Amino acid sequence: MKSARIAQRSKMPDSWEDIPWGEYYRIALNQQLQPWWPKIFGFHLLKIGQLSLQIDTQASLITHQFSMNIAGSNCQLLGDPNEMPFEDKSIDACLLIQQLSYSTNPHWLLREADRVLVDDGWLILSNFNPFSLLGLGKCIPLLRKRQPYRSHMFSTWRQLDWLSLLNYEVLQRQSFQIIPWINPDHFINRNLQFAGCINLIIARKRTLPVDANTHKIYANPHENR
Repeated sequence: MKSARIAQRSKMPDSWEDIPWGEYYRIALNQQLQPWWPKIFGFHLLKIGQLSLQIDTQASLITHQFSMNIAGSNCQLLGDPNEMPFEDKSIDACLLIQQLSYSTNPHWLLREADRVLVDDGWLILSNFNPFSLLGLGKCIPLLRKRQPYRSHMFSTWRQLDWLSLLNYEVLQRQSFQIIPWINPDHFINRNLQFAGCINLIIARKRTLPVDANTHKIYANPHENR
């Protein structure tokens, strides 16, 4: 497996407004996640990072929702996501929105999230898609030092490989918001999602090995049992 350790950390934006067309990304993520919140049960929902904090989780059935970040004034808890101050298997759902893109060690961050998640806990990941208009922007010298092009973009298949090593069952994987600067409800963004700028993965931590022959990835959340 190719290492994803990053020598230098790219600064995490303080809000979606600090990213060009970031509000469109946030709206699109909220739309994709909305059908899933009634399916996610538990006692504790952890939002890691400023961008996770701004995701709408009001429809979630988990009443205790709190956020953590390495810095910031609007988080309930200040701490390093790579060294979370929680006991093993104490969190029911973990929201990692764009966190891998700005982490110096994405593998370690995933393992730390896995450590604190209960068995059958929920892991929600989103990242910028390298095979999209944003990915093309990284090839342009004038853009690559700006947000969000300066972030690290990992393909869906690479993230699925990491999750399989941790024995996660992927319930949904999807790309959306193919054109960043138009509304998520536009015809193109609603119907052409194969090269969307945002990748979303929803997975559950399993204690028994997941059988690849019977494993089903749900492209539509309404299909989930």
